[in-house]
Amino acid sequence: MASIQSVTLEVADPAAAHRFHSAAFGLDTQIRLRVSKAPTTGFRGFILGLTVPQPADVDSLIEAALDTGATSLKPATKSLWGYGGVVKAPDGTIWKVATSAKKDTRPASRQIDEIVLLLGVADVAASKRFYAGQGLAVTKSFGRVYAEFAAGSGPVKLALYRRRALAKDVGVSPDGSGSRRLVIGGDAGSFTDQDGFAWEAMSPVSTVEEA
Repeated sequence: MASIQSVTLEVADPAAAHRFHSAAFGLDTQIRLRVSKAPTTGFRGFILGLTVPQPADVDSLIEAALDTGATSLKPATKSLWGYGGVVKAPDGTIWKVATSAKKDTRPASRQIDEIVLLLGVADVAASKRFYAGQGLAVTKSFGRVYAEFAAGSGPVKLALYRRRALAKDVGVSPDGSGSRRLVIGGDAGSFTDQDGFAWEAMSPVSTVEEA
């Protein structure tokens, strides 16, 4: 079963981005960083999600992100599915922090249960078939609306959502152009999918690398 072994964000200042991810979310090695000044505007077509145990943990992480320079896109609120909020990091990456729990059962912590890379795609069903063909195992599928794959041995789970719906969910316009500023590393090989998301064969590199 194929899996994601790394997610590399292409940013203007990797050192600054690393300080943000460490201070805001406690992510030191899970997200890799690479220098890039490739033009990019608007919505890049993906978000990174952090699933946490309870609402107090959502508030703790979002507060830390805002204190470290993030911009609020959607304040943390209750919904039918749980509790969550959305922020935009100084490097432009959109992060959603959420929990399915409705109530707190212990003091707040910075525990992260799951990291999810959510790609906004034109056709969920077609992209699901494509990724299944690359060796990723589908664990959830809701027609042409949403699909989710097993994380396997990797630290990050892949999920698919319709691009316009994903943009609406995080409170931004679906319009965007230029570089995705994202490279997905895994054991499925090197390729670019039909929505322009690039994958590369996983090889050991440092957390901050120079391109």
